[in-house]
Amino acid sequence: MSAEELKHAITHLAFYAGWPNAMTAMTQLKNIIDEGAEPGWS
Repeated sequence: MSAEELKHAITHLAFYAGWPNAMTAMTQLKNIIDEGAEPGWS
């Protein structure tokens, strides 16, 4: 999945997992993207 697709999935899952959990996941995703851990991610 692309970073953009993951953002959309996390937003969708927020309704099931709860908004605080989704925001934690979004923060972790941002950290991963910022580190450039996955080639090809913008």
